[in-house]
Amino acid sequence: MAAPHEVVIDVVAAGVNNADLLQRAGHYPPPPGAPFWPGLEVSGRVSAVGGDVTRWRVGDHVCALLDGGGYAARVAVSAAQVLPAPLGVSLVEAAALPEALCTALSTFDAARLTEGETLLVHGGSGGVGHLAVQVGRALGARVLTTAGGPERAERCRALGAEVVIDHRSEDFVERVRQVTDGRGADVVLDVVGAAYLGRNLDALATGGRLAVIGMQKGRRGELDLGTLLTTRATVLGTTLRSRPPAEKARIVTDVESRLWTAVTRGEIRPVVHARIPLDEAERAHRLMASGEVFGKVLLEP
Repeated sequence: MAAPHEVVIDVVAAGVNNADLLQRAGHYPPPPGAPFWPGLEVSGRVSAVGGDVTRWRVGDHVCALLDGGGYAARVAVSAAQVLPAPLGVSLVEAAALPEALCTALSTFDAARLTEGETLLVHGGSGGVGHLAVQVGRALGARVLTTAGGPERAERCRALGAEVVIDHRSEDFVERVRQVTDGRGADVVLDVVGAAYLGRNLDALATGGRLAVIGMQKGRRGELDLGTLLTTRATVLGTTLRSRPPAEKARIVTDVESRLWTAVTRGEIRPVVHARIPLDEAERAHRLMASGEVFGKVLLEP
């Protein structure tokens, strides 16, 4: 049953994110009041509507950003965190969009990314990264990204990255400096964490902004404050799940107003690596941990 401000969605697909693996390992607890099982995004059909909800109707095709609990056949979510399933994207594939697009857009806003600036996205083949590359391009940035191996690099180019750096064979700092005539990147979006902290600073232009959204390779690192001061750089950290409901609602509204047209036109599109039955979620997590995934893994009840 839906609370007055909620809708109930019969789930068609749920997105799998690195946050789910962290939660399973005990490193990323759900916020107060959220279900204890994983799942930060779903797509499906509205099956019930709360009394205060005016936009959504039973039968609507939607996708939604959740606080947790998406690994389910049915979810209840605040109507303010629901998006219409975009035209041109299947209802199943729509589950790959909410978490990544909300993360990317809110982070770029926090980093003050503007049209014409140079953006470096680490992990352009990842669940967030492959969509962040496309969002950056849609916002008018010059997009550089890192990927592992020639095949993944070529797929990142197809998504709109102007320069792809193979981190297995190239030094990303050196390459960024080379393609920017020594200037560096205005914004770096980083999912790696501590292992890249100092080197990300070296890759920034004067006045650049480093936005850290992940800790795949460590939580603690050393920072050369001299470099930070002389380059007048900014280091910021941001996450989506722990934000208050009003902030999440605002971000979801921004995604719809600023990106949804690009999604419906195919200018921003999710890449689905695999669709796996919900009762095989452990296999999906093993696949995510393998490092072989390009784009998103989806679970289907």
